[in-house]
Amino acid sequence: MRRRRIRHTIPEPKDQRANRRRKGSTGGRPTGFDRDHYRRRNEVERTINRLKNSRAVATRYDKRAYVFHGTVTAAAIRLWLRT
Repeated sequence: MRRRRIRHTIPEPKDQRANRRRKGSTGGRPTGFDRDHYRRRNEVERTINRLKNSRAVATRYDKRAYVFHGTVTAAAIRLWLRT
């Protein structure tokens, strides 16, 4: 991921951080964790999971893309009105 310059958004566990510090300079470079990016990613994932509570969105029974798009839009509107 580092070669492709893709930044991760999952925090490094405490025990891995401790092991990295214990190894010193051979422990590698510490990961760059962005707390705001992680919050936004979590929010998007939870919203997608709420959309999937609608069976038609989760299973995609629709053959045509425009019908599925309408189904997702209807589920999103229903989710928006609930909150």
